[in-house]
Amino acid sequence: MSTTDDIHVPALKDNRPWKRSAGSSELPLTAVGLGGAPLASMPAVLGYEVPSDRAVDLVERVLTSPVGVIDTSNGYNDGESERRIGRALANIGPASGTLVVTKVDAERRDYSGDRVRASVRESQERLGMDHLPLVHLHDPEFHDFDDLSGPGGAVRTLLQLKEEGVIGAIGVAGGHAPTISRYVELGVFDALLVHNRLTLVDRSAERLFERAASRGMAVFNAGIYGGGILASPEAGRSTYAYRPASPAVLEAIASMHAACIRHGIPLATAALQASLREPTVDCTLVGMSRPERLEATLRAASEPIPESLWHELDELRPSPELWIDAQG
Repeated sequence: MSTTDDIHVPALKDNRPWKRSAGSSELPLTAVGLGGAPLASMPAVLGYEVPSDRAVDLVERVLTSPVGVIDTSNGYNDGESERRIGRALANIGPASGTLVVTKVDAERRDYSGDRVRASVRESQERLGMDHLPLVHLHDPEFHDFDDLSGPGGAVRTLLQLKEEGVIGAIGVAGGHAPTISRYVELGVFDALLVHNRLTLVDRSAERLFERAASRGMAVFNAGIYGGGILASPEAGRSTYAYRPASPAVLEAIASMHAACIRHGIPLATAALQASLREPTVDCTLVGMSRPERLEATLRAASEPIPESLWHELDELRPSPELWIDAQG
């Protein structure tokens, strides 16, 4: 197991607290959380393999670090992310205050109430946790709203599981802001997670986050690197949020990268801190697959960035009609 003796809590802008109780459910969050998709090793999506032992080592390191949130899902490589997190929990046990968050997922297009209950049981077994403190409805944009929100559907089943004490808070998580907005307006969820829609180049989810915060929901921002292009702009990627990016978006990212170089700031650092600066974001989820990325991410969270660079990045952001949800 890696040591965390050299990892310190970052100093955030405007003295915002690193630890915070978020939403009306007062979920115990930290400004940065571990995004667990890379832990599952999904080369078809992420482009690389992640050995099991390396993933477990990373989770063990997180459990004894200032990062107090680990986010995963039943559907990440058929539960492999949960299995690896479960191994780490079994090895050392969760640190005090660590919030392990998971998501229910459909199976072969089945998103019935029965499937939701089965998904929760599977997650409990893999994680070794009898009680799941926060469970999201995952990727509802790929399913019929009336089916999921109607009698006997996924939403009502999550509410029943909450009433039964099997799970704590319930949330909705996805990547299409207009669809996720419909679920937020149901007024039954405690938390919101949206990926790739509140970043340096795309603010599709800004109003959605504001509505969720006004409803007392805990707000998670994920996919802040747009699938990797904002983390490694020199790698030659041509996709944003796992789909081809328009020439205008690629040009904007290249210009942002050049601006960051002039200021001596990595684009990835600016992308992380852009989320940490958002007043409606309670926890920024950062996908990691190597133990050494943890310390690097925490250092980046507090690296000084001049206001002049933020102004320049704002001016370089693509126009709203180019944001991903504006394209359908």
